This record gives sequence, structure tokens and C-alpha cells, in this order.
Amino acid sequence: MDALTRKAYELRRDILEEVYKSGSGHVGGDLSVIDILTVLYNEIMDITPENFGERNRDHFLLSKGHCVDALYMVLGDLGFFDKQEAKDTFSAYDSKFIGHPNTDIPGIEINSGSLGHGLALGVGMAIAGKMDGMDYRTYVVLGDGEMAEGSNYEAMMAAGHYHLDNLCATVDLNGLQISGTTDQVMSTADLGEKFAAFGWNVIHVEDGNNCAHLVEAYHKAEACKGKPTVVIAHTVKGKGVSFMENNKSWHHGVMTEEQYKQAIADIEEVLS
Repeated sequence: MDALTRKAYELRRDILEEVYKSGSGHVGGDLSVIDILTVLYNEIMDITPENFGERNRDHFLLSKGHCVDALYMVLGDLGFFDKQEAKDTFSAYDSKFIGHPNTDIPGIEINSGSLGHGLALGVGMAIAGKMDGMDYRTYVVLGDGEMAEGSNYEAMMAAGHYHLDNLCATVDLNGLQISGTTDQVMSTADLGEKFAAFGWNVIHVEDGNNCAHLVEAYHKAEACKGKPTVVIAHTVKGKGVSFMENNKSWHHGVMTEEQYKQAIADIEEVLS
């Protein structure tokens, strides 16, 4: 097992502990997006606790903010704060580690979670970088369910119009949302064709939970000049836990003790 894949599964174990202790969290989406976050923060982006106060470093926005549980574990693992504190207090009374990203937490760029807003903010950051002659890149991670929000399409149009090759969006396309499949709730059909129509470079990663494939995609995105890039990562909701995979019930579910033990056993089996 390569180092990034191992890291992603270790972070899955952390997420399960965090969500189980709190009795709250969007565990299915956490487990689908964690490989994307692991690759971005550990291999691709220039974002560290040391440079976070600087402006000319890469910027990251989690538009699907309800999966902040996963982001907390990644940031804690990198030393932005005490990861164990986040695990022990997530969603607890008076905890700063609440259920959506907030700028009280070191490493968080913006308050997010109002679905459909993240890409527009990312476009603004990318335009600002161009205007000020900076060489940072802006990365935005969206959920496929939030692609039903119209504001995304205004942002897609603007990004293409301004040739924002310093902007990279990722769609965590796991095919499920809280009330059913994305096709049932609000079909977005071929997202790649939609992005391409607005002038984007489109990269599909058929196994969006494969860290090596993600690394390759992001390097291709960085090499693309003259247009923004979207990485459409075809992921599995609940990836790594047998009874959660492709099960919409785990969009936001509370594990029993027995289920928690089974989930941890599934992860440990992969890590062994």
C-alpha cells in the first residue's frame, strides 16, 4: 500500500472515531471525499500551518461544508490544531469544532456549507490572484448533489470567461445525497459536458478513491493553461466500510457500538 492510500485509511479511522463520539456527522460523504482531501493537502497544495497567514500560497475551499468532519481530521493530522481535541469535542456544546467549516479554526479559509456558494468564492479568489500578479492556485471541492444549485453555473461561466487557469474544482461524484440518488433527486446529467460548455478543461477520474489516479489528475490540471480545470472524481459514498458503501442512509447516520466496531474492523483489515 502506498503512503497516501495508507494515510487516507488512517484518516478514515479517525473520522469514524470522531463521528461515533459525537453522535453526529456526515460520515458517508466524509469517507468518499477523504482520498481527495488527503491527496490535495499532502501532495498537491502549498498550504501549511507555517504559511497559512501568508496570501501568496494556495487556497482551499470546501464547498460541501457538511463534510467538515473529514477536513478537521486532515488539518489536525497536518498540525493546524490538536486532532484529538477535534475528535473528542466535535459538535459538542460550546466546541469550536462545529458541523460546518468556520474561520475560528486554524486552516479554514471561509465559513462554508451553504451549498452552491463555494465555487463562486473560489472564482473571486482566483481573479484576485490574477489581478495582483500572484502565483497561488485556488482549489474548491464540491459535492455532486450541490451541482443542482444555479449559482454554480454562474461561477462556471465566469471562470471560463476569465480563463482562470489558477482555479481547480473537484466534484466528489458519489451519486447519492440525503434523500436518494442524484439522478432521482435532481439529475445533473453529464457534468463534464456542462463544464466544457463553459470553457473548462475536464478531467474524469473513474476511481476517485484511488490516490495515485488523483495525483495524476491534479498534475494534469496544474499543467493546463488558459482555462480552469474540473476534476470529476467518481467516488463511493461510505468508501471503506462494508455496510455504508453506496447506502444513502449513511449520508448522516449515527453508528451503534456494534456498527462502530465493525466499521473500525473494516478499516483495520485494509491497513493490516
